Amino acid sequence: MERLQKVIAQSGYCSRRKAEELITDGKVFVNGQKVTELGTKVTNKDIVRVNNLTITREEHVYYVLYKPEGYVSTTSDEFGRKTILDLVPTEKRVYPVGRLDYDTSGVLLITNDGEFSNLMTSPKHKVEKEYQVKMKGLLRREESKIIARGIVIEHYKTKPCSIKDVVYNTDNETSTATIIIREGKYHQVKKMFEAVGHPVLKLKRVRLGIVTLDGMRKGDIRLLKPYELKQLRELGNS
Repeated sequence: MERLQKVIAQSGYCSRRKAEELITDGKVFVNGQKVTELGTKVTNKDIVRVNNLTITREEHVYYVLYKPEGYVSTTSDEFGRKTILDLVPTEKRVYPVGRLDYDTSGVLLITNDGEFSNLMTSPKHKVEKEYQVKMKGLLRREESKIIARGIVIEHYKTKPCSIKDVVYNTDNETSTATIIIREGKYHQVKKMFEAVGHPVLKLKRVRLGIVTLDGMRKGDIRLLKPYELKQLRELGNS
């Protein structure tokens, strides 16, 4: 027997936190009976319905996508733009773990495991995200230190991070750098560099935890390796 909210999350319907909200809001039925107790446990024989949809327990899948620019990190788009699902070879209902901007490339995890997705994206956890950044202007050492110490963007102070491998291109007045953060606010990396006067021209996430782009080309997708999944879970729970 397993807790009801865990079963809902494992189905890929939503995160465990959202499942708990649905239960307490009276949106979940087990064998035709409304259930609002979070401690409720169910078996494989029980029929679980959420918002009139029967929950099925799919086998979990975990993919690593080298997301190209020009794709939105959603399962559908109201403007008709290409989504990352156009690159995923499965009929299972999967979704991205977090997001990368339309014009950003790099490592993106895709799964149907709501619990794992929540573990990777929760602000409580500290999974490193490493980006390569190209920006306007020449990034000075003091500006790097300001960002690394934590910088206020839109009334929020970012957590300490690290910046390395800064290279100048004096011909076109641009810089490239590597930044490693342990959080993931909306447009965070872009806003951090814009705050010190260096708008981002190009952004690529080259690492998420221990997962890298090694051996991959843009648009490539592969299954997450068992040891990668194990270590990501350990990082998420640390």
